[in-house]
Amino acid sequence: MTFPEILERFARAVENHDGGALAALFTEDGVYDDIFFGEFKGRERIAWLLDEKFYEGGKDLQWEFRNPVDNGKAGYASWLFSYTSVSKHASGTRVTFDGVGIYTLRDGLIERYEDMCNGALPLKQMGTPPEVIDRMLDKWHSHLKTRDGYNAHQR
Repeated sequence: MTFPEILERFARAVENHDGGALAALFTEDGVYDDIFFGEFKGRERIAWLLDEKFYEGGKDLQWEFRNPVDNGKAGYASWLFSYTSVSKHASGTRVTFDGVGIYTLRDGLIERYEDMCNGALPLKQMGTPPEVIDRMLDKWHSHLKTRDGYNAHQR
């Protein structure tokens, strides 16, 4: 399966609320690292992430990948993602944001997927209280501090 085919199947699985189809794109020990929900390892957990967590706060999900680049071992694609919020803060609000997907590939499957985006933007669009946004920013900052090489940038 080519990288553009993986991206197309990834988007359709999310849009069709099909956790099994999304999980099948990953290796058995694959990891989906979501900016909001954290890391999910293994096909069963990845399917659960989509079927339970993604659709818990939204409906009518739409995902569009753009400008894919890969070398067979790693891939990148920019994306636009949107959904209609069903949260208590913004029920009915259409939330749209953009980012980049970072993929580690193995044997034509996804070994690891990671989101990179401005996660505060969708929270703001939904009218999330500032103190909740601040807690999320603290969480993301804590995660950043665990990345390889972080300390070398603290001069």
